[in-house]
Amino acid sequence: MILGFDPGRQKCGLAVMAVDRKLHYHEVVTAEKAIATIQELRQVYPISVLVMGDQTTAKSWKKQLNQELPEPLRIILVDERYSTLEARDRYWQMYPPKGLYKLIPQGMRPVPRPIDDIVAILLIERYLGRLVSY
Repeated sequence: MILGFDPGRQKCGLAVMAVDRKLHYHEVVTAEKAIATIQELRQVYPISVLVMGDQTTAKSWKKQLNQELPEPLRIILVDERYSTLEARDRYWQMYPPKGLYKLIPQGMRPVPRPIDDIVAILLIERYLGRLVSY
């Protein structure tokens, strides 16, 4: 299993996906709860690697994860450029609009909740895509 982690200052996106791309879990948690949630997920799923975005807070989060997790995970950094834009599109694929929302062009529709978990899903997919291309 692969853990996707979209780290942030206030909130973090988490996702667990199997190598066959079956999604098992995704959620947005506060930054304070991120490490505890990762530990809980490791008790439920056989997570072998953590895939994380390589931008803003990546270095400090990587250091914190290595220090605070009882058994450090192998951490792989993945290019996260444009992942938020891609996550907006993916949100509407996963949760198609209903009612009058359908009439609003997708680019103008506000996403009704944080999408950091969907970014975490995309990071796993980018990692898996990288593995296939080698």
